Amino acid sequence: MTELADRDAPEDFDALRAVILGRKAELPKRLSQVAAYALDHPDEIAFGTAASIAVSAQVQPSTLVRFAQYFGFEGFSGLQQVFRARLRERNSNYEERLRKLEEGEAALTESTTILNKFISAAHRSVETLATSIDPDNFERAVNILARADTIYLIAKRRSYPISSYMAYAFGKLKVRFQMVGTAAGIDDDLLAMATPNDAAFAASFSPYASESATQARALAARNIPVVSLTDSAFSPLAECSSVWFELVEADHAGFRSLSASMAFAMALTVSIAETRRRL
Repeated sequence: MTELADRDAPEDFDALRAVILGRKAELPKRLSQVAAYALDHPDEIAFGTAASIAVSAQVQPSTLVRFAQYFGFEGFSGLQQVFRARLRERNSNYEERLRKLEEGEAALTESTTILNKFISAAHRSVETLATSIDPDNFERAVNILARADTIYLIAKRRSYPISSYMAYAFGKLKVRFQMVGTAAGIDDDLLAMATPNDAAFAASFSPYASESATQARALAARNIPVVSLTDSAFSPLAECSSVWFELVEADHAGFRSLSASMAFAMALTVSIAETRRRL
């Protein structure tokens, strides 16, 4: 194995990535395994400990040290600083970019300006997600849905992509679910089969879909727990849900994305699957 210890280590992530890719064909098997993990999961390298990263990459902690030294670092902590600097630079560059856009300093085409405005709205939405969701309520929601025989997914109009994604993910994760919203118009028949051993997830944002609210209320009246995602304490879903979450997406020109809502749905779906696996 040719060491680079007598050379300068790469000073930034882009340089390190280029060196890794340039030498990937000659990397020993375990170091190649670390290299693939590092480039695929740079945030995990930045935030994790040597022990946790080793577990995720399926190598020994000593292999991480060997990997770092192979590319000229004295130890793993030196390598990790490159990944942390990448995050700081990315966040700094992004904030500077937004500032320039807001101050009108960037001469951009109309389409590019619109794109950046939606990126800005998505960024603000995701930033508020952590403070909008109470961890204890999230855990309660996960436990309710994980213990259900079947999870009924209720969403219409703008919130429909949320339930559509969850249906896809549940299918991959082998979690039993039922989408409520059929071309045949048999929603009431589907919901009639739900029992107190089941549960529902409903999503609706202002202006609220009356059909979704009606369906959620009907299930709750039959002692079937409902977990909901909405945007106000005055939402019709809030009053009939066992657990509900309030999440307001930022908008541009009156158009709201689902950036934070989709992140929430992804976390909820995977958490449900992991909890079911342990039951």
